[in-house]
Amino acid sequence: MTTTSLEMIQLDTTPDPSVSVIWLHGLGADGNDFVPIVRELDLTGCPGIRFVFPHAPTMPVTINNGYVMRAWYDILGTDLTRREDEAGLRKSQTMVETLIAQEKARGIPANRIILAGFSQGCAMTLQTGLRHQEKLGGLLCLSGYLPLHAVVPDERHSANHDTPIFLVHGRSDPIIPLSRAEQSRDILEALGYQVEWHSYAMPHSVCPEEVDDISTWLKRVLT
Repeated sequence: MTTTSLEMIQLDTTPDPSVSVIWLHGLGADGNDFVPIVRELDLTGCPGIRFVFPHAPTMPVTINNGYVMRAWYDILGTDLTRREDEAGLRKSQTMVETLIAQEKARGIPANRIILAGFSQGCAMTLQTGLRHQEKLGGLLCLSGYLPLHAVVPDERHSANHDTPIFLVHGRSDPIIPLSRAEQSRDILEALGYQVEWHSYAMPHSVCPEEVDDISTWLKRVLT
């Protein structure tokens, strides 16, 4: 079985799940961050789900004065478009691909694997999901943005052109401006992707209305 060196938390809703949700946390957090959301989701009628919450590696983060924390890639400045850690993004993309391969080796087909993520985890969901060479079950993208957007048209894989994308953001987000998320939505839609978009009256966080919308989306793509 293909394995990854990343430590992770696993939570199964049934003893023999047929779906995997790989949920990637944001900068400075770890896999524990979104474990509580599983209890808040209404998964009535859904098949058994294995939730996988990996911990990102630790690294110095430039924007935080080089402080070492868990991160999927470095943040070089407040402008998330002009200065991106391309090497870090691609390195973590390989890690996420390994997580997908691990779930496949455990008997979950690619089209029953959902990539999910918040903030940096959202960026990694799009970075990996759009380039993955097999159709995935969906991309669940919370309070983030599309990284390396200029090269997506050339690097994306046709396998996931019709994969549902759930993209949401807080209208008062002080970390990643709403305009950055809207730009990401517009780029994805212009490329022909199926994007379900929501914005909420919240900062860089998660709100109850969003949890309800996630539940509805998961039911739709899994049943």
